[in-house]
Amino acid sequence: SLSLSLKHALFLHTFPDAHSHSHLHTNFTIIMSSAMQQISMRAAVRSSTVRSAKKQQQSQRIRTVTRAGDGEYGASGTSFYTTTEKQDSYPSLENILDKHCADATLKACIKELLDGCADITEALRSALVTVEGTDNSFGDKQLSVDVIADNIMWDLVKSSPTIAFGASEEEPVMVKCSGSDYTVCWDPLDGSSIVDNNWAVGTIVGVWPKNTGTGDDGMLGATGRDQVCSMVALYGPRTTVIVTLDDGVYEFSYGCTPEGCQLPDGSFEPWICSRMNIKINEDSKIFAPANMRAAQDTPGYKALLDYYMDNRYTLRYSGGLVPDVYQQFTKNMGVFTNPTSKTSPAKLRLAFEAAPFGALVELAGGKTSDGVTGGSILDVQINEVDQRTALAIGSANEVARFNELVVKK
Repeated sequence: SLSLSLKHALFLHTFPDAHSHSHLHTNFTIIMSSAMQQISMRAAVRSSTVRSAKKQQQSQRIRTVTRAGDGEYGASGTSFYTTTEKQDSYPSLENILDKHCADATLKACIKELLDGCADITEALRSALVTVEGTDNSFGDKQLSVDVIADNIMWDLVKSSPTIAFGASEEEPVMVKCSGSDYTVCWDPLDGSSIVDNNWAVGTIVGVWPKNTGTGDDGMLGATGRDQVCSMVALYGPRTTVIVTLDDGVYEFSYGCTPEGCQLPDGSFEPWICSRMNIKINEDSKIFAPANMRAAQDTPGYKALLDYYMDNRYTLRYSGGLVPDVYQQFTKNMGVFTNPTSKTSPAKLRLAFEAAPFGALVELAGGKTSDGVTGGSILDVQINEVDQRTALAIGSANEVARFNELVVKK
């Protein structure tokens, strides 16, 4: 069933003046009951279909497809197919957190944030992508799904016993919350320019102790290295979330029904750990070049792009930060580059995008560059909530190549 925060977000999206009109409150239960019945019926049909398909798969192992040699599959030889095989069983979220997250308060916060990602998943399955007629603080047009996702995150953050301050990329102002421990920054739905295509989008979250930095909000004056946790959710055909834990990066999958994950009541674990202690290799043959306009007045970036093509790297770029960097954790390699120039200024937000992703990539063995000094993005001090930055992130040797050719370091 949908959580209360999702119901509330959907209701407020449909009736934005509900707080000021008592008759809407009177009709809320009836309206939501009817809507939830329809959603529940659709969910039941989906669940039945998924479980039927899963039962057919239980008797066979997933076919392993490796990178083909030249001539075997032709162009497919550079596609980097998965080598992941089906497991007999998968550990639950609770099992992994008990073993790999020693701080009980942080564990509770992670579970709350994952609940938010689950609610956004359900909302995206039924919401249309339309323009809201409002702009965020950066002048970007807000979409219906942006507003719904952000409302879900705000409902979660404001009711959390662990979150003391919160800020959204949609409105980058620190807001005091009722919790006691953490400052949380999030991009509720990264990829607004491609979500209407029904392409993969995501949610990015960074968690700081509230006592870091120079102020009382745990943010200004802090760096990305001060984060105690970061996570990125990818909403595609499946919902998966990568999370930094005590000893590495772990991936959790939502709503899967594999063998070995069924509970005594016949339901399945809401979150299972699909991959553990993920690593990013030092070398890569996959590249994702953002802000290619900067190559027009940055000779070093043009030289880097020429290097990728001359050496037959595989292009994997969608224009969405989440899928374009997340692939480094599934392919165990990759580099995402987003330099700046006089005519192509920085767009990525340090606190909402670059720092959370930086913590994940570096914990997995990758490297980051601030695009200016060549140093780690995690060492850049956050002086403004909406601070922008250049970024190179991914396989260590590829980020070093970016520093050599583009940053000249």
